[in-house]
Amino acid sequence: MAKPAQGAKYRGSIHDFPGFDPNQDAEALYTAMKGFGSDKEAILDIITSRSNRQRQEICQSYKSLYGKDLIADLNELDMLDIREIFRTKYEKSLYSMIKNDTSGEYKKSLLKLCGGDDDAAGQFFPEAAQVAYQMWELSAVARVELKGTVRPANDFNPDADAKALRKAMKGLGTDEDTIIDIITHRSNAQRQQIRQTFKSHFGRDLMTDLKSEISGDLARLILGLMMPPAHYDAKQLKKAMEGAGTDEKALIEILATRTNAEIRAINEAYKEDYHKSLEDALSSDTSGHFRRILISLATGNREEGGENLDQAREDAQEIADTPSGDKTSLETRFMTILCTRSYPHLRRVFQEFIKMTNYDVEHTIKKEMSGDVRDAFVAIVQSVKNKPLFFADKLYKSMKGAGTDEKTLTRIMVSRSEIDLLNIRREFIEKYDKSLHQAIEGDTSGDFLKALLALCGGED
Repeated sequence: MAKPAQGAKYRGSIHDFPGFDPNQDAEALYTAMKGFGSDKEAILDIITSRSNRQRQEICQSYKSLYGKDLIADLNELDMLDIREIFRTKYEKSLYSMIKNDTSGEYKKSLLKLCGGDDDAAGQFFPEAAQVAYQMWELSAVARVELKGTVRPANDFNPDADAKALRKAMKGLGTDEDTIIDIITHRSNAQRQQIRQTFKSHFGRDLMTDLKSEISGDLARLILGLMMPPAHYDAKQLKKAMEGAGTDEKALIEILATRTNAEIRAINEAYKEDYHKSLEDALSSDTSGHFRRILISLATGNREEGGENLDQAREDAQEIADTPSGDKTSLETRFMTILCTRSYPHLRRVFQEFIKMTNYDVEHTIKKEMSGDVRDAFVAIVQSVKNKPLFFADKLYKSMKGAGTDEKTLTRIMVSRSEIDLLNIRREFIEKYDKSLHQAIEGDTSGDFLKALLALCGGED
């Protein structure tokens, strides 16, 4: 990284900025952030030249004018870019400025938003890269135990459960509480036993009865839980590709995060349920480099061995040597490595890339690529780094703002409930300073809320 320009000196913002107008600053920040790009220099100028008291007034004015939280909107920006601009301009980190010149909850929010101290890593070495470097070192030896929130029920009795479910749906009215309590507190394997027992006892299909008794978001959640995982994922992929538009985010989320065994099971389930191969479906519904990435992921042939240090250095060099602006070559090289190498090996590749370039690979992807290709590569990288955190981010975004993305919320809660939802909960509260339980409680209602909280498994 080049040495920061000399001359500009940050002098702190202890004193009030003369001629301060909070509404004017709020409008300027809104203008700087809206649209396809963002004027990061303008954002920095306002943030760094106002006193702590004035910044808090700007936050209040922003809320009054636009009904939005300024800190949340700032969080959508590429903070690495802003930090780099600040450090280049003032020869000190944005983190240190916030730490010295702000206080209270506002300080805490800004420090979390900033993400780290660039000065802590040593001269002219971006902090983000240094933190990532250290993280890969730790991940090489750390073994994080993944835990779901739904476990097999003790003293499981499929006969009793089948009878209780039949009673809950028989006659006038439906006992949703009983349905929720049984379905959300049994493992998927136990639910399949209940389904078989229900048919044996009553000559009826449990899924058909549930469809006739419950509806809306609750039905999508309960029916999703009743499906075998591979068939559920296959259905979500099918729904993402049917109709006029394609839900690229759902395709990426599933194919970029499943294991080889899970992908192969999904392929079998897709063929069985829809009489068409998943590859053919993807080929007909997507195009270009994005299609090639998805088809590569859908083969389920990712290497499963450990890291190879020499190969990791070659892989890192391969993507580091791509000329800036050569988008096609960059995408091809990234696909060859990101879609085929094992997770442990990719962690080492990311580490070697940092050592060669002083940049995190995710930051490079975001700067050099765009659209669905960028989103797919970022999802793979984030999944390799920390899969529970990837899903925590997706859950947060599904409940952020005015509306709720019930499809994404349901899909993640169903698919991760027996795998790593407890880990996701921990990442959620660590990053967003509120629990997943609280977020669900504040954004959903009724029986859907009850079922989601049961899957969530408790308050942190």
